[in-house]
Amino acid sequence: MSKHYLLMFAAVLCACSTPAPRPDDAAPMNRIAETYVRLVLAVGQHDPLYVDAYYGPAAWRTEAAAAPLALARIAEQAQATRAALAAMPVSPDPLVVLRQRYLLRQLDALLVHTRALQGERLGFDAQARALYDVVPPPVTDTELRARLAPLAALLPGDGTLAQRYNAYLERFAIPPKRLETVMRAAIEEARRRTARFIDLPPGENFELVLVRGQPWSAYNWYQGGYRSRIEINTDLPVTVARALELAVHEGYPGHHVYNCLLEKALVRDRGWIEYSVYPLFSPQSLIAEGSADYALELTFPRAERIAFLRDVLFPLAGFDPAEAQRYVEVTAAADVIGLATIAAAREFLDGRADAAQTRQRLQDLALASPARAAQRVDFFRRYGSYIVNYALGEALVARYVEARAGSDPAARWRVFAELLASPRLPSDLRAAAPDR
Repeated sequence: MSKHYLLMFAAVLCACSTPAPRPDDAAPMNRIAETYVRLVLAVGQHDPLYVDAYYGPAAWRTEAAAAPLALARIAEQAQATRAALAAMPVSPDPLVVLRQRYLLRQLDALLVHTRALQGERLGFDAQARALYDVVPPPVTDTELRARLAPLAALLPGDGTLAQRYNAYLERFAIPPKRLETVMRAAIEEARRRTARFIDLPPGENFELVLVRGQPWSAYNWYQGGYRSRIEINTDLPVTVARALELAVHEGYPGHHVYNCLLEKALVRDRGWIEYSVYPLFSPQSLIAEGSADYALELTFPRAERIAFLRDVLFPLAGFDPAEAQRYVEVTAAADVIGLATIAAAREFLDGRADAAQTRQRLQDLALASPARAAQRVDFFRRYGSYIVNYALGEALVARYVEARAGSDPAARWRVFAELLASPRLPSDLRAAAPDR
């Protein structure tokens, strides 16, 4: 079994497409790409959440801060840039075609976010479509409750299902003094498994930091140069299963690997400067979050996940290894949480439920503890419809990978690596693997 799927992907591209454009051929699009990066940095002067990562020329960031552009001026330049890009001839290189489509859609999202910063408001579904290139499917409370039935059967007893579920999870909350040890063990194992299938760039690494006072559970701040800062929020207890999820999602083969491969394959090898900046409120986020969520099943299929929890993480956290199998069964049966959280966010952000009603809905259908429900509502306020990128992104990436690779684990890794190192949009994935 080959360990070098990223190199294989490059060889396939050379075999099935024309060579990468010569510098003169690429110059017009490269100029547009530079303008795009500068526009993203300009929007970042108006919204501190917008620029999630940047490792392009430092002078561009300095210039954006020294001479901030008005939002109206940003929109005017973005519209002109988009028009110039749309008028360019279609390249014979399939990857360049994807590049052009990506830049067009990212500019569309930038324009939408710029208008939002000027006061324009979109409904939840319209915002998700405009920013993340996805249409959240409708789901009823009846459907959500039906999907909770298997979990209820696993956790009989008194109290609400959410109370029983959270009481069960609390038994596996990692003691604070053991959290960093457990997290590092989970990340290192995820890295080892990833390295079997993907050539990680030389020198890639991460810094792990425990933080407090954030509306999210964890965050990967990509620094460029194949390095990340992974922050774990300790405001609420971190269960042992959540520690493994975060290790994969934020680290390997999630956000850290995604950003490393983009930097290697597109920024360094092809000179596509647009990938040196990551605007959070854009279609790129659905690919980033969806691939990071899908990565758990890819990296730790259920039987292997049970074994790793039983043999490594449970002992490190101080839990009885004999409980690992049932623990995985219970947490897996709660997979409706993502859809229920999206439904609660839609009601809240569309004004059909206030904060108190939304917290209760999250407890009833998304099985959140009161503290977790309050944290989620804070997330909705600050990030809007961003929540769609997790559950819906995971489903979209899963369909795309499995449609191409079937049940072969090695083939799934190959397709996954190709996706991470390419400029694909959510709509590209949806077209290639329609809903079943």
